[in-house]
Formats: sequence, structure tokens, C-alpha cells
Amino acid sequence: MVNSGSVKPKSRESAVLVLEDGRVARGRSYGALGATFGEAVFNTGMTGYQETLTDPSYHRQVVIMTAPHIGNTGVNDEDAESARIWVSGYVVRDPARVSSNWRAKRELEDDLLDQGIVGICDVDTRALTRHLRERGAMRVGIFAGEHAGLSIDALLAQVRSSPAMKGADLTGEVSTASPYLVPAIGTCQFKVVAVDLGIKTMTPHRLAQRGIEVQVVPSTVTASEILAKNPDGVFFSNGPGDPATADGAVAVMSELLFARVPIFGICFGNQILGRALGLGTYKLRYGHRGINSPVQDLRTGRVSVTAHNHGFAVDAPRRGAFQTPFGLAEVSHVCLNDDVVEGLRLLEVPAFSVQYHPEAAAGPHDGAGLFDEFVDLMKAGR
Repeated sequence: MVNSGSVKPKSRESAVLVLEDGRVARGRSYGALGATFGEAVFNTGMTGYQETLTDPSYHRQVVIMTAPHIGNTGVNDEDAESARIWVSGYVVRDPARVSSNWRAKRELEDDLLDQGIVGICDVDTRALTRHLRERGAMRVGIFAGEHAGLSIDALLAQVRSSPAMKGADLTGEVSTASPYLVPAIGTCQFKVVAVDLGIKTMTPHRLAQRGIEVQVVPSTVTASEILAKNPDGVFFSNGPGDPATADGAVAVMSELLFARVPIFGICFGNQILGRALGLGTYKLRYGHRGINSPVQDLRTGRVSVTAHNHGFAVDAPRRGAFQTPFGLAEVSHVCLNDDVVEGLRLLEVPAFSVQYHPEAAAGPHDGAGLFDEFVDLMKAGR
């Protein structure tokens, strides 16, 4: 949601966080003054806060950082995953007094202030995380400055009247308005159309590193428009919101599967592929967000440590092949923490997807080989 204030405070002012179940945490302002609302989620990464803040998948979410010390490496001009901060609000325990990193251009709070992001610090983020693990992700409001002086009952009423994440159709709010090209690095080997459902900057860069020219297109693109470009493959990106609302993207995916175009999807793209196969999706209790989730490749048994940002998942059989309108498919990856489906693969059509983020921004590089698998799929398609 749009923040209602962006006044730059000269010193920290009173702030209060109110969860929709009535839990309250009092602290001090961090970032802009005002009021903001969203879904309260927690991120377990000890680093990568700049990439988290600028990831479009966090649109309309208030991110609670479980790591206690945030902002110590400042902010640079290279690591942003989009042109702006997308989180609705930010919750940290101890903000760094001064950043220290040779790449830093400014303090983290400078960006929060400049972009009107309302946040709160000096709260027990571990306690909030435990609460969300027990009760599930829920709506939340942060009120900083004069807004914090209102009664809790009045603030709680505002939180409970704010939109929920379930049923939210958000891809149109984060997708590019017009197509743009990311040229291949070195000799161009393949041309890929990337459907922007909330894409991160690093993803087309990872493709470009492999000699792929990437044309990023809006989420409203049609299958006929994609096929007219005669691509070697199509990529479906990450993005925010409830996949149950993404009927347009599902229809495009289905047409491309019938056309047997090589397809690779990540995160929201994985859920779109699942729906195109006739599978359902559901909201996780508190989601996966961080850079340290163990995922097993069921084909090889190999376990990778992976980066995640998703609050919904695909409901599919965990073992064995199952029938779809496009032939047999299987679950290729599962999360070892909770057995959530982390990947899908078709056995008769050149298409696969993963729920996690192999572009590693931020996060480990264990999943980088998936981009090479996409290249192999396109080679076979030729």
C-alpha cells in the first residue's frame, strides 16, 4: 500500500506496530514518519537487505528482519533488484549507527526516507517472528510519529480494514509498462522472452551471462505476441500476490505449453506452471523468506541451500508422475524443512520450474545450474 507520510525526522520518534490479532510492539521510528499497512512476514537472511527491499515480490508486505543488526554495509548503486523499494514497511531490531563497506554510497535509512518507507526499530524482532510462526502471517500496521499517539483500538481498526494478501492480484502493479531488451553478454546464442510478473534485475543478467538475449515484456502479454517473436524459450518470473488470481498468465502458459516452446519459471512462475497443469495453489502459514532454505532435487538426491520469497505454494503429489493436459509431469524438488513443493517438471513437454530463486540476489549460488538446464532445453528444442 502507499505510505501516508514521508516526513524526514531529525531524531527518532515514537512508533508502534500493531498486528491484526491485537499484538502490539512499541519502538522508535526508522525511516519515514507516517502510517503504512501490509502483510507481516519475516526474512531469515543475515545479509542481502538491499536486494530484499527492492524485490518486487515484497510488494504490499511489511518485512521483519530476524537478524538483529541491519544497515551495517549501507546501500550501493549496484545491488538493487529494481528501480525502487517495494516493501510497504520495515521492521528491525538494531539499525546500524554508521555503515562500513567500500561499496557503500549512503546509509540504508537514507533510502527509506527518500522513498517514504515507514519503519520501526528497537523492537524484539525474534519475538515477532515466533509469534508469526505460531499464528501465521497476518496484516499489520506501522505508525510512526504523531500517528503512534492514537489509541490502539483505533489503530487496530485501521489494520483490520486494510487489504489481505489472499486474493490479491498484484502483478500488474509491479510489471514493466513497456518491453525492454537485455542484450546477451558475448555472442548471442539464444533469444528468450521473459514475462515480467515482478522480475528481479539479476535474473535476465544471469541469462545474458549465458549468451541469451532477453526481451522482458509486460505481464499483460499474450501468447500470440510471444510466439510472434519466435523465441528459443520463454521465462516466467517471480512476483507478488495470490497465484489464484493470475488467470491471464495461466492462459498464456497453457498456450505456450501446447506450442511446445521451452519454458522455465521461478517462484510465481512455478505457481503459474502448476495452475496450467491443473494443480491447485494454497497460502502457506508463514511462507519461506530468506537465503538459507534446504531444497532436495528428487532426481539426484542433491540438497541445495537456496533463497526464497514466497507465501503461496503448489499442491501436487510429492512422489511419482501424474497426468496433466500436456502429458506426464512430476515434482522435481521439495523443501526439507516442511515438504513444500519446490519444483515441477514436465516429462513430455520442454518445461520446468522451481519455487526458489536461483539468481542468488541475495543468496547462495547452489541453484545457478538451473539456468544451464534451461540452455540445454533450448538446445534440444532446436
